[in-house]
Amino acid sequence: MLKTSLRTSTLARLDSTPVVMETHGGYGEIFKRCYRGVASGVVFEKKPNKAEILARQRPTWAVYEADCVKALGADAGGHLEINVLDVDPYGEPWPVLTAFFTSDRPRAQQMAVVVNDGLRQKVKMGGGWSTGSLKAVVSRYGNDKLYANYLDVCRELLEESVSQAGYGLTHWGGYYCGYAKQMTHYAALLELQ
Repeated sequence: MLKTSLRTSTLARLDSTPVVMETHGGYGEIFKRCYRGVASGVVFEKKPNKAEILARQRPTWAVYEADCVKALGADAGGHLEINVLDVDPYGEPWPVLTAFFTSDRPRAQQMAVVVNDGLRQKVKMGGGWSTGSLKAVVSRYGNDKLYANYLDVCRELLEESVSQAGYGLTHWGGYYCGYAKQMTHYAALLELQ
């Protein structure tokens, strides 16, 4: 319910018709609850059986059976001007976000990003320093303070990531959830600067 609510409230802030990119499609549960009425989009899924389900579920979307980081690096989905990026990996989202925002693709004037981030558990166990995408913030915060400040860290990293494509944040929201608050969900609205 929280994942659905975060997405629907973020979609409501968009000024234009959503064109969605889901980087980890799974079995399409988020699509059913949030994106069913979206005519154009892109979805990635590594597992063939899941990719087949996604292709049947959304015949007007581009469905890639691929690792999304590698595919985004090759500009997959660049035929559409994506204005909603939905990132839901099992672990860290930063390689996906970097691949999207450094790839050569059309840029919407306004864009929404919604993320389910699974790194907070590793951070709680003191593993921030061993995660490549967190090394820079470990030096700023210290490994022992990352857990308490993880939402602030996520905002900083997202601002750095989106700035590579010329975007700035105009809205931000997030929360901790899941068992022992080890997951982090956040969303942002972006504008080209």
